[in-house]
Amino acid sequence: MIDLAQLVLYLDRYLRVQDVPDAPQALNGLQVANSGRVTRVAAAVDLCEAAVRLAAAEQANLLLVHHGLFWGGPKPLTGPTRRRVAGLLEADIALYSAHLPLDLHAEVGNNIVLARQLGVTVCGEFGEEYGVRIGVWGELDAPRAVLEQTLRTVLGVQPRVMPFGPERVRRVGIVTGGAGSMIAQAAAAGLDTYVTGEGAHHTFFDAEELGLNVFYAGHYATETVGVKALAAHLEARFGLPWTFLHHPTGL
Repeated sequence: MIDLAQLVLYLDRYLRVQDVPDAPQALNGLQVANSGRVTRVAAAVDLCEAAVRLAAAEQANLLLVHHGLFWGGPKPLTGPTRRRVAGLLEADIALYSAHLPLDLHAEVGNNIVLARQLGVTVCGEFGEEYGVRIGVWGELDAPRAVLEQTLRTVLGVQPRVMPFGPERVRRVGIVTGGAGSMIAQAAAAGLDTYVTGEGAHHTFFDAEELGLNVFYAGHYATETVGVKALAAHLEARFGLPWTFLHHPTGL
């Protein structure tokens, strides 16, 4: 057991939530408090009604998420928003959200963790969002088909492949989530392959015309790795048991 305020202070410092720029709507940090104690952690990609129900069923009293309550700005507490908040309060579950601070974290971040899982030797950063570099790039000497298979194994999804770069992959960039818009930045960084979650229709032509291998492995799937790593870190640090709440969107 740990005091919620103590744990939030640790998370804020560990994730540098006050230092990492992000969309104003992200509201990183504690979004909903509980009665003051944490004994069990649940981790999920998205805050939704299903995640709240699953967390309550697991008797968790802290829910860690990547996408929190407040996307799109303030909302009235009606409909699904009211039910999400009411479910948290009724089950005495605190909600902590970390978006870009979790994406770019050097130890438990989505990008660095996925790079390790893919066998990429990280060499540096690339890809700017809100004035900060959020992606990682590194070296991997493998056929493109092997990287595709590794993504399938690691994430449990069939990635969408745009095979416009070399058949043998050597310089790989990773920005999880919906970062298809960063294909041009990946090419400018001298990469031959780029892994992200999803992108708009026109990004096919960006990949084709810039000569880049691009893997779309799913917004949800690519962002499961960070919250899992963060929850595992809290278990190692504070002895808090945790569980991952799997509610895939297929997107």
